[in-house]
Amino acid sequence: MMKSTKQFLLIFSFILLSLHIQAQTKEEPWTESQLMPTSELAALIKNPDAAKPLIINIGPQAVIKGSVDVGPGKEKDNIKKLEKMLSKEKKDREVILYCGCCPFDKCPNIRPAFSLIKEKGFAKAKLLNVPKNIKTNWIDAGYPVN
Repeated sequence: MMKSTKQFLLIFSFILLSLHIQAQTKEEPWTESQLMPTSELAALIKNPDAAKPLIINIGPQAVIKGSVDVGPGKEKDNIKKLEKMLSKEKKDREVILYCGCCPFDKCPNIRPAFSLIKEKGFAKAKLLNVPKNIKTNWIDAGYPVN
């Protein structure tokens, strides 16, 4: 009986550990290749010959030059606004979303918006890689603002 109790406790411990690890591993709606460096977007904006992507702010304020403001992606009305905007675009258009309110792991806006853009089938969807916030990673870097 002692052997079966030890086996049970070992299996039970393994299951708890697996669940804990799984809970910590949050799968994001974007891939690493869908993250666009801020320097790359700034270069596109500054280049008069470059095809301009649709740049959409899904955070509190449109800061990036040429970006369109949808508003915080955590709000259902703003996701509907984003959906309406995307319905007028071709699926092969490069679309770049950004928020910049805070680091990705804390941001309430990027996941609902990026999930929608994926769901709608935009092949060239990107998320601007803003590791800290829009002030630090865009404004302080001297990149183009509205």
